[in-house]
Parts: sequence; C-alpha cells; structure tokens
Amino acid sequence: MSIAEVIAADTTGLLSKHSTWERVPLAQVAEILNGAPFDSAFFNNSEGMPLARIRDVLTGDTSTYYTGPYEETYLIRHGDLLIGMDGDFHSGFWGVRTALLNQRVCKITPIERHYDKKLLSLVLPGYLAAINANTPSVTVKHLSSKTIGEIELPLPPRAEQTRIVSKLEELLSDLDAGVAELKAAQRKLVQYRQSLLKAAVEGALTADWRMQNTPAETGSQLLDRILTERRARWEAKQLAKFKEQGKIPPKDWQKKYPEPIQPDTTDLPQLPEGWVWATIDHLLADIETGTSFKCEERPPYSDEVGVLKVSAVSWGEYNEEESKTCQDESMIRPELFVNVGDFLFSRANTIELVGACVIAQNVTKRVMLSDKILRLVLVNKELKVWLLTLLRSELGRKQIEMLASGNQESMRNIGQERLRQILVPLPGPNEIEQASLLLSANIEAAHLQETTIKLSLKQSTAQRKNILRAAFAGQLVQQDRNDEPASILLERIRDEQEERAKQPTRVKSRKKESA
Repeated sequence: MSIAEVIAADTTGLLSKHSTWERVPLAQVAEILNGAPFDSAFFNNSEGMPLARIRDVLTGDTSTYYTGPYEETYLIRHGDLLIGMDGDFHSGFWGVRTALLNQRVCKITPIERHYDKKLLSLVLPGYLAAINANTPSVTVKHLSSKTIGEIELPLPPRAEQTRIVSKLEELLSDLDAGVAELKAAQRKLVQYRQSLLKAAVEGALTADWRMQNTPAETGSQLLDRILTERRARWEAKQLAKFKEQGKIPPKDWQKKYPEPIQPDTTDLPQLPEGWVWATIDHLLADIETGTSFKCEERPPYSDEVGVLKVSAVSWGEYNEEESKTCQDESMIRPELFVNVGDFLFSRANTIELVGACVIAQNVTKRVMLSDKILRLVLVNKELKVWLLTLLRSELGRKQIEMLASGNQESMRNIGQERLRQILVPLPGPNEIEQASLLLSANIEAAHLQETTIKLSLKQSTAQRKNILRAAFAGQLVQQDRNDEPASILLERIRDEQEERAKQPTRVKSRKKESA
C-alpha cells in the first residue's frame, strides 16, 4: 500500500492537517540512515559496543554487544530518533549509551530549521500504526527506508511547530506522568500476587488460622493417605493388564511398584507445624502426553479436532483458540481430548514460560494434548489448586527453571522425570482449603484493581489520541499571521533538497575495531 493510500485508509484522524499547512515527504526534511548488517559471530552479551536491534527501539537500551570492526557512520547517540523496520514498526528516542545501528533499524535525523524533532517523533507513530495496519503479511512485516522517506508529513509554519510542541509537552507531560504511575501500580500488583503465592506455600498466609485451629489431618497423614491410594491405583492397573493379556499375575509382582521419588530436604527451610515435604511424584497417578504431527495453522471449527499449542497454557488461563487443526482422522485419539478440570503443564517453552500451567475451565472444542503439553493426573483431585499455587510461586518457578534443560533462552524443556522431582510443601487438607480461600479472595481484589488500571490506561490512550488529533488538525494552538507561510517554507525545503542532490556523495568513514 502506498503512503497516499495509507493516509486515505486512516480512521484515527491523526494523519490529517490544517488547511493552511502543506505536506512534505519525510526524506526532504530529514536524513534517513539504515543500520548495517553486523556479523552475528561478533555478538556478545557482556562486552564490546552496544548494538541497537529492533527489539531495543522502544526501550532505548540494549543487552547485545558487538566486538567486531565497525564504521563510525553507524554510531547512534543519546536522543537519536530510531524506527524499527520489522514487526510492528515502532519509533523511539535512543537512550544514554552510544551504540551501533543494526540492520532493520533506521536513524532519522531531522533538519530542525525545517522540522521540529519533537514534532516529528509525535507524528511518526500515527503513520507507522497506519502502515502496519494496512500492510498484509503472513510472517513478519517489513518496512523500507524508501517507504519511510515517502511519508508526507503535515508541514505547519516553522514558528507554529514550536508553539505546537510547547503545548503538547504541557498537555502530555501530565498525562504521561499519570500513565507512568498507573504502570507502576500494575507492576506492584504483579509483585503483590507473587508475594501472596509465596505466603501461601510458606504457610505465612494461614499462620493466624493455624493459631486458632487444630487441623483434622496433618500434611504427613494426608501424604500417607495419598501414597496408599497411589499404590492401590497402580496395583489395580497392573491387574487389569494381566487380565487383558489373559495372564496370571506372577509371584511378587507387587514388588515392581515404582516407589515415588523422595524429597531431598537438605538445606530446605523448616516448614510450619503439621506440614511435610513431598515431591510431585508422590502426588501423581499418571502423566499423559500427546503427539506432534503436521496440522493446519488455525483453530478448529466446531466439527473439527484440534491440537494444543504451548501458547494455550502460557498466560494464566486455558485458551483453546491457541490450537491447530488436525486434518488426518487417523491421528485423532479421543482419550487425549482436553476436559474441564484437566491440569495442563507446558514442558517446553522459553525460560520464562516453561512449566506454565493451568486448570482447564472453558472447554468447548475437541482439542488434543500435544507432545509439549502434559496432563498431570493427581491421586487426590483436591490438590490441583494447591499444586497450581506452588508451580506459579517463586519456589516452584525456581525449581522449574533449575531443572529445565537446554542451553538456549528461546527453548527450554523439563522432562517427566525432572518434573517428578519438584518439591512440594504439603499442609493438611483443611489448611489447604483455607489457604485457597484466602488466596482467591486477595487475588480477586487485585484483579479488580488491575481491571480499573487497564480502563484508566485505555482512557489515557484515547485522551492522548484526541490531543494529537487536535494538534495535527491545527486546532491546538492559534495561527499567527506574522508566521512565515508553510508554502514558502516548503519552497525553501525543495530548493535546499535540489542543492543537496548536486553535492558529491560522502565517503563513509573507515572501519574501526570495537573497543
């Protein structure tokens, strides 16, 4: 889609301009520098020159370094305006550290006697959002520097640009401060939820309850009951196998019972009175998993069967829409369909998301387990919420990340044997019930606060758009008849561009070794 078509398709009004203004292609009022394709063999996580990549445009900082040779042309400094040219096409100012400009990121250097840098930074996101929304792509979207240069900016008189920026800074500074406070509150709520989970699995959440109540059953007694049931289930399963095969159970067949992995309590903190350490293996009746095969990359319709993706359990709730469609009827196994109440566990994902788990609630589709999503079948179904609490807590996350294998941040895996080793602090059933009630009430209160914050952030975004819409429609500040008309400014811009075009091309500075 051309820039003209993007402007025509825009529904926000942010790309409009006042009738007395002009339009000017961005390339006529700014220099556009594409980043260089630096050799990834010289990338480093701790030393060398900082390297600005696409993912760093919004943050203004980077965790990637480059130790190879480079050209000074590609150095960027504090306050440089950057655009990410892949994905969602973000723009932002670079931070404090001098860095190198990597490929697929471009630096925009306005000619400020013609166009205010701050004004450009405020108008660009509207164009980039419109281009992104109107750029079809089945994979990653790409933006070229040619397209960027063709963006026709609204061109007010230069003096009016200064007044617009001054007014915008006045209005947006208070708005941005409020947004910053709301986002800080969001972060505190995340920390609060983690502190609640920590208090639950350590017993602090139910400390007052323990002082006033004597548990009907201790954690140790509950564990003994679970282990008795665990063994009985195994024996019943074995006898069923013998019967199905027409065999008489051999002598001492019960001795083949796989005893659960015992917890290594070395250096573990002391548990509250009545609690005991167990492992997930103590609590498990079985672990069920699916298979991986070629599917159509879309969620199944109501009359079709799907296969779960890891994203179905990654974000706190079971999302059956995060699934693929099975086209091979021979691969359909009804025993692998997800059911309400299933405890689902992601055995493979990034380091932050490996071990993500949910209890399936909203189940309307026939979707099967994949090879990366495990179904944990507990001996005592009443312990599902407690296990979920543990695995989402700091204690559970640390164990998962420690036990997960793989040397790449992009994909880690925790096998079934390692999963069974995870330690579980186990109180009695009455205290588990009380902890769940307290946890649910407090988390629900935090959820209501977060909903309010999200609504306020949404309102702030709308207010920001309204302010920018007024600014780029020439309604934010009054026009001054003494200002040099935008038409004359545009003529001077074009004259200077013609002069620059006549100048010889500059030779890039020689390569230097990274410090």
